[in-house]
Amino acid sequence: MIDRRAFGKTVGLAAASLAGLQAFPATATTRAAAPTSPAVTPGTHSSFASLKQVRAGLLDIGYAEVGPARGPVVICLHGWPYDIHSFVDVAPLLAAQGYRVIVPYLRGHGTTRFLSAKTFRNAQQSAIALDIIALMDALKIDKAVLAGFDWGSRTADIIAALWPRRCKALVSVSGYLITNLEANRTPLPPKAEYAWWYQYYFATERGRLAMENPAKRHDLTRLVWDTVSPTWDFDDATFERTAAAFENPDYAAIVIHNYRWRLSLADGERRYDGLERRLAVRPAINVPTITLDAERDPFTAPPGDGSSYRNMFTGPYEHRTLDGIGHNLPQEAPTAFTQAVVDVDRF
Repeated sequence: MIDRRAFGKTVGLAAASLAGLQAFPATATTRAAAPTSPAVTPGTHSSFASLKQVRAGLLDIGYAEVGPARGPVVICLHGWPYDIHSFVDVAPLLAAQGYRVIVPYLRGHGTTRFLSAKTFRNAQQSAIALDIIALMDALKIDKAVLAGFDWGSRTADIIAALWPRRCKALVSVSGYLITNLEANRTPLPPKAEYAWWYQYYFATERGRLAMENPAKRHDLTRLVWDTVSPTWDFDDATFERTAAAFENPDYAAIVIHNYRWRLSLADGERRYDGLERRLAVRPAINVPTITLDAERDPFTAPPGDGSSYRNMFTGPYEHRTLDGIGHNLPQEAPTAFTQAVVDVDRF
């Protein structure tokens, strides 16, 4: 899930059925008015029509593709413990407005596989970001709007910061999530640490074994869904469609390495050291950006208006907070998420 950072809840500033409230004005600029996305009830769609596979970098990446082949590209990136179904309602809304929407399974999820059994199952942040660059190269996508939450926000933030030429615009749930390993060594207030229980569980051998056990993995991830999205009235079938992605043979290894690496309890690979040094200085993001915070997400940083990370975005910018929405923002509030993508593309 999202990076260890200041924790808290805040009063929402806008209705979840809308795009949210602009808490910070965009940089002054003239832009075309964005069309309004039609409202859709969460759960209207349950699946993608088909999945594709493409060899890209170290992986054979599974992904959904919706919309016209020659349309402007939006890449939607999921988090943990989620999968491409977080965007199952968002993708057709964007496709209806002419976008080519690409929704990949991140490494260790769904139908994405490593090409070699010898490749280290590494989930440090720069490795995942390079997966998406490799995907864009394989699909001959020069530039795209990047939109994500949780692991997906971090990945999109990194690409926007280090390879801005590849990122037309950015929608980042929870704002600036690039991991600073040194900062992660500092304890948080006890209430904040409590919310990260699974992260510390994964630091133990018991946690690793639980993730490798199908039944315990299923129940653990379901517990996370229930606790971080307290107002989302999803049914069992919705969870099970996503839980199928956790049966990937590399899932446990990727999840455990991700959280242990972020706590400096697992090493990364030297090949990524240069990128991690660039990320450690907290590079600013200057592409057009809309950040979204979910009021009922226990990881939303106080005071919940985006001010804690506002100075990390130096280009055209808006912040929106969605009242009554939890951590899986795209699936809980697909209309608002879609509108943010459409709007940021007009900056």
